[in-house]
This record gives sequence, structure tokens and C-alpha cells, in this order.
Amino acid sequence: MTRRVRRPRAAVPLLAVALGLALGLAGCGDDPEPGDRANAPSETTRTAGPGDDVDAGGPAALESRTVTTGLTSPWGLSATSEEAVLLSERDTGRILRLDPGSGEREELRTLPDVVPGGEAGLLGLALTPDESQLLAYYTVEESSRIVSMPWDGESLGEPEVLLEGIPGGAGYHQGGALVVGPDDLLYVGTGDNGVPESAQDRGSLSGKVLRLTLEGQPAPGNPFDDEVYSYGHRNVQGLAFDDEGRLWASEFGANAWDELNLIEAGANYGWPQVEGSGGGEGLTDPVIVWRTEDASPSGLAYWDGSLWMAALRGERLWEIPLAEGADLVEQPVGHLAGELGRLRSVLALPDALLLVTSNTDGRGEVRDGDDRALLLTR
Repeated sequence: MTRRVRRPRAAVPLLAVALGLALGLAGCGDDPEPGDRANAPSETTRTAGPGDDVDAGGPAALESRTVTTGLTSPWGLSATSEEAVLLSERDTGRILRLDPGSGEREELRTLPDVVPGGEAGLLGLALTPDESQLLAYYTVEESSRIVSMPWDGESLGEPEVLLEGIPGGAGYHQGGALVVGPDDLLYVGTGDNGVPESAQDRGSLSGKVLRLTLEGQPAPGNPFDDEVYSYGHRNVQGLAFDDEGRLWASEFGANAWDELNLIEAGANYGWPQVEGSGGGEGLTDPVIVWRTEDASPSGLAYWDGSLWMAALRGERLWEIPLAEGADLVEQPVGHLAGELGRLRSVLALPDALLLVTSNTDGRGEVRDGDDRALLLTR
């Protein structure tokens, strides 16, 4: 495999760093501060809120069963064809193998160069379609990288760098989502690393959705002839394809609005000019927005005709039924509101969802047994 290295960008002016810090702390799951970047939702964008929880009507409730407890800040999830789940722990750098049926788990590897802190650490995982390689996204000193590790169904080999130089020194807004699409290409969600203006800089890997080959090269046909697939993102922590091959992304807002976006090649999603929708010509509006206290979204999955979005500050699992025609989606419904605390990631299995909590991440109220993985069924 070819190792691709990005050259570090020039130092960011102190004013931009200060602005990024202020905006970063406002929208990372803590109480937001008033700001002037938030727009009212446009007529084409749905708004969801706590009144849409499942006990108020709509789709049937979920049944849950605890699979395992005692995890430390679980983050990335990837399913194997052998009905096992590979799981990353953000703050320990460990990759575990979990049996969703029995709850048995084993440590496969600890990545020694992971540098955790804040929102940084070992983040997303994705298996290649032939399951010969496990891909991982994690932060090192001052940057983030994507590596590939040989996987034989039992053990993980040594990591090899596919892409590095993703800005990562801020410790927050690291993105971290990985998903392999139906086109056998790797899609990556990155955050703005506390420098909002970088999301509009197509020469930076910050605040983007990237599209790569499985060897780490820019995918053929990318809109700007580099790694960038879409831009203007603040902090994409969830990516999922639906059964029509459309790519969806969950995105942290700052002061007011979190977003669900339908990702299109070359599209500009507006950050930092706009938070939420209504940004104007040349900008792509989100499909749905939530107040930050109702969402602060992380992981995203597609299962049973709906998108499922794990909410941290909102402490619920949002179900977003997909619709036919121009509407794209039906009104979202919240599940498990307040029952489990902060919810980090969700993974679609053939007959269930696997959900992990995030109460040991430094921002949650740790409950007995946290963090845990649960199996959800209808």
C-alpha cells in the first residue's frame, strides 16, 4: 500500500484559533452559548425535538438487552460476516472483538501511538468488503491518521498508514467517521479541528467528507481531484449509506442546530457561514435540524428502513424513517430518552442494532456498569 502524507499547513492566526476554541466548546455536548451564526430552519428543512419521542406515538418502541458492560469510552463499531463486532475504545487505544450473542469479548490490539484527550483518540473503524483489512481513524501528536491492519478473522496485524496529516491538534472537532460505500471506496468524516475557516478551505482536510480508495489514494472522479468529496462541515462523526446507495452524515452544530445531511459530491454545507439551514445560494441545507440540547449527534446507521442517530447531549437514539419522493424523510422519533445517558455509536446488524453508551468520556454521568453495549430489536 502507498503511504500518502499531507504537508502541514501554515500556522493559523491567533484570532482564528480563539474563535475556533469559543465555537468548539459551545457545541461539544456542553451548554451552548448564544451566537450569531445560527439561522432559522428553512422551509425545506425539518426540525425535530424532544416532543417527538416514541412514547408520544409513531414507530414501535425498541426492546433492549445489555450485551457487555465495563467498556471505556467505546467509539468505532464494525460488523464481521461471522456475526462478531469489532469495537474501538477512544481513550485506551484498544480494539476489541465482541460477540453480540454471548457478550464475550477479547482484546485484539492496542495502538500504542494513539494520543487521546478531549474528543481525540481512537475513533472510527471500518472493515474492507473482503474483510482482509480493518481500517482505523485516530489522533497522534498534532494530527490524525487512517491506518490499515491485516485481519484474518482472529487477529490484527501491524498497522500501515494510509493517510496522515489530517489536522488534529486541538483535541476537539476531530470527526472520526469511517464507512466503506457500495462503490468499495472509503468515506471519512473530519472535523474543523477548532479552526472553523478550514472547513471552507478545500486545500485542508479539516471539516470535510473525504473519499479515498482502500489504499488511501484520492478516489477517481472526486470533484476537486484530491481527497475532498464535500466541504463546509463542522464535525462529522457519523456516516451511513441507505439501501439506495445515498450517503448520509450526522453533524455537530455549535450554538443552536445539529444537522442530518444528505452528502453530494462537491457540495458546500455552509460551515462556518451558517449553522443549520437557510444559508443561501451555493450552500446545501441539511435535511433535518435539532436543537443542540436534543441531539449533539455522533454515530449513524441504516437499518429497517430508517436512519438511526446516536445522540450524546440529547441522550436518545433518533429514528429517522426514510420517505419516498421529495420529502426524503418522515418526522424523526426519539427512543430510550434519558434511560442510558450519552449515546455514542450505533451499528446495523442483520436482525438488530448494536448501541454503545458514552458516559465515561469525561462529559457524562457514569452509571453502574458504564460504558455498555446493548442489542436493540423491535
